[in-house]
Amino acid sequence: MKSDHAIRLWTPNTGGLLFFILLGTGVALYRMLYGLGAATNLNDTYPWGLWLGFDVLGGVAMAAGGFIIAAAVYLFNWRKYRPIARPAILTAFLGYLLAVLALFLDIGHPFRLWHPAIMWQVHSVMWVVAIHVILYTTTLAVEASPMLFEKLHWERAGKWVGKIYLAAVVFGVMLSTLHQSSLGAVFLIAPAKLSPLWFDPLLPYMFLISAVAMGLAMVSTEAMLSARAFHHPVAREIFTVLGRGLRNTLLIYLGLKLYLLFKHNGLAIVFGGGVPGNMYLIEMGIGVLLPLGLLVAGGQGLGQNSLLGCNIMVIVGVLTNRMNVAVFGMQDYAVGRGAEYFPAPLEFLLTLGLVALGVFLFKAAARYLPLFTVE
Repeated sequence: MKSDHAIRLWTPNTGGLLFFILLGTGVALYRMLYGLGAATNLNDTYPWGLWLGFDVLGGVAMAAGGFIIAAAVYLFNWRKYRPIARPAILTAFLGYLLAVLALFLDIGHPFRLWHPAIMWQVHSVMWVVAIHVILYTTTLAVEASPMLFEKLHWERAGKWVGKIYLAAVVFGVMLSTLHQSSLGAVFLIAPAKLSPLWFDPLLPYMFLISAVAMGLAMVSTEAMLSARAFHHPVAREIFTVLGRGLRNTLLIYLGLKLYLLFKHNGLAIVFGGGVPGNMYLIEMGIGVLLPLGLLVAGGQGLGQNSLLGCNIMVIVGVLTNRMNVAVFGMQDYAVGRGAEYFPAPLEFLLTLGLVALGVFLFKAAARYLPLFTVE
């Protein structure tokens, strides 16, 4: 494995990341100074757009790999996954931090973001989501802290975290499972707005299952790309098992999607030519049918590049699903009331800035922290 000191942080690619980070920072400052109306195309009919659908819902789904790998390594003691445990947990931690940042910028009163921590509204699903974010982000910080303590040689702090680490993992698995599903439960309060292609009491379970698929795809993709970029070995068997898990998860997800499609007589909507139907076809075609076909046909002999392609399609598909639920699935309702929404250029720039920030922080961790050390 290439040592952390041999990893170059300041490269032309890093320069590109910093460029988008600076653009995103400028957009964030502009939003804070002039408000959501000046920085976005949101309106009363479309109060949630790209920042919530992609950055928050998508970012949280990307982080699902953290609890999956943490459970495999620290609860089930599947030692072969230890080489990817720390990167998976760090990716989840960064995903939640960026989702919190996006949420901070998206709500009307950003500096009230902390209110759910002390103002408990236990009958509100929004409060449940908020408290889950607070608790799981804190738990991920605990799970990621040993890397920092090792780097700083804080042995006493490291020993203290070691004593509570297993409890933190158990708590984190429970929280993440609840949180992924509770994000879907949020949309159950909008039965008149959300298209029947997505609205159903099973929506929380659909969010959880698709998040598991996204998590497996993200962990596999991150391991492949970081292995190539930082020259640390990852056994092929790990990718094979992750691919098998992704295949099985997609099979379950496809079965439930087809059940819901016929339950709500959605074929007419799917092939009706409208925005919801077209986006549903994109979501299912790219995110489920194509990768699932490759995974089933390829079996154990699927090459790493092909598996990477499957992972990327699943990631794009789940991100599309989150945008469909948050935005495109409400298209018919909004159009009927004379409203429309397409993200403003500043919304895209902030999203690019957040993605670039996540990649930069991961690269910096690879350079300065024992990220690829096997415990």
